[in-house]
Amino acid sequence: MSKSELAAKMAEDNPALEDKKINLALEALFAAISDALKDGRRIEIRGFGAFSVKAKPARTGRNPRTGEAVKISAKNVVHFRQGKDLKERVNP
Repeated sequence: MSKSELAAKMAEDNPALEDKKINLALEALFAAISDALKDGRRIEIRGFGAFSVKAKPARTGRNPRTGEAVKISAKNVVHFRQGKDLKERVNP
């Protein structure tokens, strides 16, 4: 589901809200989540799941075409762990 499809679904479920307000709310939500993750904080949405940032150390990989060793720098990745309610909805 894309962001525009999510906004359309929210508008369908909440006819009293204007499309512009729904889009602003989605932008604010995504910005708040992104900013918190950028600062290294954990986001937990009860019943849905939790987002956190994990550090991946630098390592040596291989170029699959040539087999040459390639240095891969350290980076942070976003990790999502589903909540119990979401897990039960997806796997009844």
